[in-house]
Amino acid sequence: MTETILDRCEAKGLRLTDQRRTIAAVLEDADDHPDVEELYARASGVDPKISLATVYRTVKLFEEAGILEKLEFGDGRARYEDAERDHHDHLIDIQSGEVIEFVDAEIEALQEKIAAKLGYALKGHKLELYGVPLKKD
Repeated sequence: MTETILDRCEAKGLRLTDQRRTIAAVLEDADDHPDVEELYARASGVDPKISLATVYRTVKLFEEAGILEKLEFGDGRARYEDAERDHHDHLIDIQSGEVIEFVDAEIEALQEKIAAKLGYALKGHKLELYGVPLKKD
């Protein structure tokens, strides 16, 4: 991925106010899966005039434009990540809410094999694993 979130917003012809640019920059810098409240906290740290409503509207606009992907991990919070990130799967710690990204070649190959066995060419997938940490002895 070479284009930034801001580049893709501009390419799609979205009107970009200074506040939307700030929100795009905050999203670009995120290495986690923030929800709207987390995005608001980060964006208002950059521009205290940004309102929570502005963040909600901007996230919805970016999602509808295909720039952000909405993720729901069963904790009642919608989280977001760049829709154009390299493919990865998620492991969600159901105790802490931590989301761990991973890629596993064996899982990818197995999914392809299963799809072929069922007569399909796999065009995409989402894998979410939910677990708790193993107790350490």
